[in-house]
This record gives sequence, structure tokens and C-alpha cells, in this order.
Amino acid sequence: MAKSLNLGQIILWLTIVLIGASSFAFIAFFRGETINSLWIISAAICTYLIGYRFYSAWIAAKVLTIDADKKTPAHKFRDGRDYEPTNKWVVFGHHFAAIAGPGPLIGPTLAAQFGYLPSMLWILIGSVIGGCVQDLVILFFSVRHDGKTLCQMAKDELGKFGSVAAVTGIMLIMVILISVLGLVIVNAMKHSAWATSTVFFTIPIAFFIGVYMRFLRPGAVLEASILGFALLILAVFSGQWISTSELLKPLFDYDGKTLAFSIMAYGFIAAVLPVWMLLAPRDYLSTFLKLGTISLLAIAIIALHPEIKMPAITQFTQGDGPIFAGKIFPFLFITIACGAISGFHALIASGTTPKLISSEKDIRMIGYGSMVLESFVAIMALIAACIMEPGIFFAINSPAGIVGKSAIDAVTTINSWGFSLSIEQMEHLATTVGEETLFNRTGGAPSLAVGMASIFSKTFGQSSNSAMLSIWYHFVIMFEAIFILTTLDAGTRVCRFMLQDVLGNFYKPLGKTAWYPSVFFTSFIVVAAWGYFLYNGVIDPNGGVNILWPLFGIANQILAAIALCIATTMIIKSTKSQYFWVSVLPLIWLTTITLSASWQKLFSQNIRIGLLAGARDLKDKFANNLLPPEKMAIADKLIFNQYVVAGLTGFFALLLLVVILDMMIILISKYEIKNIRKFMMMINGNSQYQKYLQHFYKEHHGQIALTKQEFFAQREQEKWEKINRCC
Repeated sequence: MAKSLNLGQIILWLTIVLIGASSFAFIAFFRGETINSLWIISAAICTYLIGYRFYSAWIAAKVLTIDADKKTPAHKFRDGRDYEPTNKWVVFGHHFAAIAGPGPLIGPTLAAQFGYLPSMLWILIGSVIGGCVQDLVILFFSVRHDGKTLCQMAKDELGKFGSVAAVTGIMLIMVILISVLGLVIVNAMKHSAWATSTVFFTIPIAFFIGVYMRFLRPGAVLEASILGFALLILAVFSGQWISTSELLKPLFDYDGKTLAFSIMAYGFIAAVLPVWMLLAPRDYLSTFLKLGTISLLAIAIIALHPEIKMPAITQFTQGDGPIFAGKIFPFLFITIACGAISGFHALIASGTTPKLISSEKDIRMIGYGSMVLESFVAIMALIAACIMEPGIFFAINSPAGIVGKSAIDAVTTINSWGFSLSIEQMEHLATTVGEETLFNRTGGAPSLAVGMASIFSKTFGQSSNSAMLSIWYHFVIMFEAIFILTTLDAGTRVCRFMLQDVLGNFYKPLGKTAWYPSVFFTSFIVVAAWGYFLYNGVIDPNGGVNILWPLFGIANQILAAIALCIATTMIIKSTKSQYFWVSVLPLIWLTTITLSASWQKLFSQNIRIGLLAGARDLKDKFANNLLPPEKMAIADKLIFNQYVVAGLTGFFALLLLVVILDMMIILISKYEIKNIRKFMMMINGNSQYQKYLQHFYKEHHGQIALTKQEFFAQREQEKWEKINRCC
């Protein structure tokens, strides 16, 4: 039972509530040109503290009834490999590193086109009520069910149709996720020798650290950590030298198509190589880099407390945004995605993490707490995007197809929106960070790097020092790339395992993860699948993000809805069914936004939103020779790609409906059976009691009979006495 608060604690929490409420009120009603970011930080921290201290504690105690004395799978099945009781802080670090992909960095950056206020509100409310709850509940049920995966729990709880829909959805969603992340990194490295060389060097560094820890110095973890981090920093500085070298620069200066095929090749190699050689050392190094950089960013933002220059709400809420089209509802929510709630987290919360939990009392901190930290990362990414001048933000993130190909066209268009911008301003910024141009660098990563570099250089160096700004910029690009490549190579391998599992049902050798013909074949299929979407995103004149990120957001949120369906089913089947609203409320919201977004992406007549309308428009213009030459050459691919994405959008929505229907059938069936049983017990019980009364009054005239409650209590006692005598 939770302890009651003493007077000092009551005063403390009332103070936190007051500070949080004041921060929200100031943010909501302030209408000046800029606002200090400390108000956002204050509102976020107070929200997280209250949510964790009270809401998560109530769920853990009342809904889940966490029991510290109950044996976890790590103890029951301890094998020193997959199941191993582990220190809660180590598990927390592992879980956070696994769930913290680039989503909470990129989503809020792109959603900033609506303004900082709606993005901030959804990140905070969505995470505390939705994302954190999903992670906590799925982790708990996986631990209680011996570390079962989401797919296994779906099979057990939802039945045949639900489990098939869940597995199919997970595989396809992973394909879309990887392709979008690949597109983000391509746009970050395109025609940037410094960025490309820095990211390239992280691959041999990971190889070296893998060999070092396995053969040269086994067990020397600290040495490898220091050496790896030093080499990563060296890669950043060497990139600056390469970018100014006439001899070496051409070796790392590539267009989008070349980079796309290079990333596909990397994904294939990472999927087939032994895990210790590339995947494990990259993940290990990325964990330190993630936690270190995020901590540094938090310190820098609090110390610098920069002014937010983006308007609270922009004019693009009605659907004509340059970065992506669509109204604030529902597209804000599917764009932010991982920063508030992520279906991908459910895979991790039912994957390796439940097999490491030493005690159930750690579940709340690891499940709910890790998502709180990821949500805070999203808040910091939003701040980093919004401290830039809005004109610069839109110049970097808007595709050439919207603002124009030339610098003068882009500046004119952005000025017409009411945001100040000049060519000289953009040229100076590009020179300062060491890039040839920052126009049309879509995907969110470059603009986030500019914002973070500005914060770092002003906090930890001279803001006027252009050399330090460029170093910080490319350090952040490397940080983002390692975030992305970690998810990309791990995701490719996971998809390969899933595909092998499916194909093994048709031909057993294909299901063997150690059989190299199967490894190469399935890896090629998986890479070809996400490579197809990556390539089509790269050749899209509108930058690819406009079409692929909404699909990624829809798919990710649908996966979260599937996870919440499973959670709801398990809560209702438990003895705490009266609290099913804990997971049903976010499930209803996710279902609403995903189906609404899917409908608009399919049937909207706005050619920038509706996929079918966009395909028809392209087809008509192609037939009438109205497309520019560069679009005419790839028009057939663009049209086909629109239809493919439309088909996937509809298919994902259908999968969600199948899972929800399956869940409802099972729950209604269970409810009816429970009521029938109660009814039969009532009839049977009344009949037994009436027989008892007839017999009693016949044999015991003038005496008082047992009440119905006493009669059944006596029957129950007699039953247990018989069991005890027998056993």
C-alpha cells in the first residue's frame, strides 16, 4: 500500500503543482514575440514529476498490483544468456537506449511547423497518459507471462486473427520505419563531405572496438569505451579537414541516390555479420553517446534558457504547411509519434527488458520512467528547433517543390509567409556550420543539428566562434546518424528473424537463423523492401518526408493501438477489470487519430494530402506533358509509389480494425460467459438453499435455520476441510 504524505511532502507537491500550473498558464496566454524556454522546461518537469509520483504509482499499486516478492522470469529461467537478473539502473539504461531512436528528435522538429504550443501540449499529455502507460503495462504483463513477446501475447489473448494481424503489422511497420530513418540520414549527408565522412568512419570504429573487446582486450570495457569515444571525436575533426581537401572531398561528396544505395549495402552487411562484429559495438558506443549528448543538451538548455522564436501557433494549422500537408488534427499527433507514444516501445518492453528485470518493483521506474525521459528528449528537440528564426527553420525544412529551387525563390516564398529571411543570412549560416547550402535540407535532422549546435556553442564556447559552431553541428549530425543507424541495423536484423520464422513454416531450413543461405536470402528481401521506399523517397521532388513520415507516424501509432488492445484485454481478464479505462482511453484516442489520418491520406482531394488524388494529378499532368523535365523522367515511379503507399495506409488501418474487432469479440464472449455462469450459480444456489430449508424445518421444528449467507459459508468450509483431509 502506498504511504500517505506528511505535511512537508504535501507542501512540496502543492508547490510543484503550483509551479507547473503557473508555467502552463503563462505559456498559454503569453503572446509576445518570444518566450523563454525555461517556462516550457518548468511545465515539462512538473508534469513528469506529478505523473510519475502519483499516476504511475496508482497504476502500479491498484491496476497491476505489482508484487516485489513475486519471482520474475529472470530468476525463474536464469540461463546467463537471455534471462539474467540485472541491476535496475543497468536495465534502465539498456531499455532507454533501445527505445530512444530518432523519433523523439525528428517528430517534434517537423511538427514545429504548427508552432511550439500544440506540440508541447501533446508531448506532455500524450506521454504521461498514453506512452508511459503503454510501456509500463506491456512490460508488466510480459514479466507476469514469463517474458513473452508482444506477438506471443497477441496470440494468447487475441486469438488467431488478431495474432496474424499483429505479426503482419509489426513486420510491415518495421520496413516503413527503417526506410524513413534512412531517408532522414540521406538528407542529412547529401552533398556534405564533412557529415558523410564522419558517419562513414563510425563503421570501421565499431569494427575495431568489436575486435578489441573480443580478441585484443577481452573484458576491458572501460578501455574500449574511452578509446571508442576518442575515435568518434577524432572522426568529427577529421571530417572538417576532409571537407577542405581538394583531393579527399570528392570521395565523400555524394548525391541522394548514391547515399541511399550505400545505406542499403550497409544494412545488408550489418544484418548478416556476427552480432559482436558490428551491431553490438555500435549499440554500445551509441548508448554512451545518446546518454552523454542528451544530458549535455539538458544542461545547456537549462543554463542558457534561450528564447523561443517560433510562434505559439502558426498559420499552417489549417493544412497548407510547407514541410508536410495536413491539418493540426490529426497530423500533429502522428508526426510527433514517438515523442508522446510509440508502438515500437511495446516490442522492446516485451523483448529483452522483461528477461532482465530482477524485481517487479523495478517495473515502474523502467517502464514508465524511461518513457518520461524519452518524452523530455522530445521537449528538448522541440526547443532546439524553435529557438531558430522561423524563416531559417522553414528554409532548411521546406522542399524545393514547395518553396522553389533557387535561393531567391525560396526567400521570396518564405518572406510572403511573414517570416524574415535573406539569402545572405542563409549563406552566412551555411558557411558557419561548414556546409555548401542549407536550403531544402528536408527530414528534420539538419535543422535540429543547427539548433543544437547553436545551444552547445553558446553554452560551452564562444557563440561568435564559427569553427566551434561547425564542429558542434557535425558532432550533432554524427549523433543523429548513430541514433538512426543503430535502429536501422538492429531493425533489419529483427525483420530478418521474423521473416525466417515465417518462411520456416514452409521450408524448415529457412527458419534456421544460423544457416547462411537463409541469412543472406532473408536479409536481401528485408533490405530490398525498405530500400524500395527509401529510394522512392530520395527521388521524390517534394523531399520524400511529405509522403513517408505521415505513413511512418500512422504505422507506429497503429502498432501502439494494437499493444493497447492487448493490454486492455489482459486487464479485463484480470481481477482489476474495473480499471480497464487506463488503457482504453489512449486506445480510443489513437484509434481516432490513426483512422482519421488514414482516411484523409487515402481520400482527401488535396493533392498534397490525398495519395490517390496526388496519383491522379500526376497521371493527368504526365499525360498532358505539364510536368517539368526532371519530373517527367520519373513520373511513372512517382505515380506507382503513391498507389503503393496508399495501399499500405489502407492495409494498416484494416489491420487495426481486425485487431479491435477480435478483441471485442473475445471480451463480449467472456462477459456473456461470466454472466451465464453467475446466473446458473444463482439458480443452482437458490435451489440448494430451498432444499436445505425444507429438510431443516421438517427435522428441526421451532429452530432457527441458517441464513443464505451462513449456509453457503458452511458449505465452502466443509469443502475445504475435505480437500485438506485428502491432500
